[in-house]
Amino acid sequence: MKSSIFASAVAASIALASAAFAADEYNVSNGLTLNGMPLGFHGVDVVAMTTGERLLDGAAAHAATHDGVEYYFATAAAKDSFEADPTAFLPQFGGFCTLGVAVNKKLDGNPRFADVRDGKLYVFVNQTIYNKYKEDPVGTITTAEENWKTIQNTAVVDL
Repeated sequence: MKSSIFASAVAASIALASAAFAADEYNVSNGLTLNGMPLGFHGVDVVAMTTGERLLDGAAAHAATHDGVEYYFATAAAKDSFEADPTAFLPQFGGFCTLGVAVNKKLDGNPRFADVRDGKLYVFVNQTIYNKYKEDPVGTITTAEENWKTIQNTAVVDL
């Protein structure tokens, strides 16, 4: 019974999810920044999110590039923190929805639905999926970590 409810919730969310899927290991917005790079995390400041501040939009004036993806920050200090240790702030699973990765899919991770657990930033496609994750966060993260090893470099269209 629980598995059919879970499958239904995931299927409904996939149908409602935006089409902002990336082809590789980072969830990026459609289009490019002024520097010609794909924009990561919808332009939201990942340092602010990871350190427990409120959701802050970043600005192109405070941009940093990591692994071919550009990230925007609300302040120069946040940009400097990111540049000093990007892996401390990057969203898990390339910014794709954690529960999506747990079911072998790369769904758009929306910064409005996020959880910081043990200093790591996890994002979700919408409120329904976020609520489902909250029923078993440890199990969801564990499954997603295992699945990410095999789907990280797989194009979205191939999943």
